[in-house]
Amino acid sequence: MTTVFDFLAKGGPVMVPIVSCSVLTIATGFERAWFWTRLMQREGQIVEAVLDATRRDLTEAAILASQARDTPIGRFLLAPLQLRNPSPETFRLALENAGDKEFVKMRRGDKILETIVAIAPLLGLLGTVTGLIATFEGLNIGGGGTGEQATQAASGIGEALITTAAGMVVAIVALLVFRVMVSLQAQQMDYFSEAGNELELIYRQYWYEPALLAAEPNHHAPGDGTGMPPVEALARDC
Repeated sequence: MTTVFDFLAKGGPVMVPIVSCSVLTIATGFERAWFWTRLMQREGQIVEAVLDATRRDLTEAAILASQARDTPIGRFLLAPLQLRNPSPETFRLALENAGDKEFVKMRRGDKILETIVAIAPLLGLLGTVTGLIATFEGLNIGGGGTGEQATQAASGIGEALITTAAGMVVAIVALLVFRVMVSLQAQQMDYFSEAGNELELIYRQYWYEPALLAAEPNHHAPGDGTGMPPVEALARDC
């Protein structure tokens, strides 16, 4: 542990923000890993149960989705199911609105990682420049002991480059975490779209269209109320 602190101390004061960036990267990575693990462990079971219940009873499906409202997919499926007799357009609008809200939550941490990826190498370069400035200020050009000064200069340059290496390492780790998160977000957007389309199709096929057919009145041909055309009705009366 002492060696690590000594190594960081050699980088100078610029190592403080670089270490802070590394801590933010690690914390964001662990928080997002916990989020995605909880989401992906249950979402398949939740979607299958809600879609199956939707074919039988909308109330039962809404209850199942409500029980899973602690997950993004549960809140997504619950949004249209808790509406009363919605039209397909309203049903889809509720899905899209709920999906947009969940996608915003999935992108949490992206801005932090993007910022770290951008500024960590710059901080490393800044530390190197300030370290080199301090090193060359300590040189006595033209004086004696050039061999000793050259050794000190080489040592100072090596220590100055520590910040560049540290900044690049932090940026690389942050970029890896960010790319993994973006891939998971794209995968989830496709999965949410697939589940939402399936839910809307079931609603149309099992509930909305049968209700429209049941609500349509029986249309009889004009005549005497028997469904016979007017000419046939007149012939019958004669």
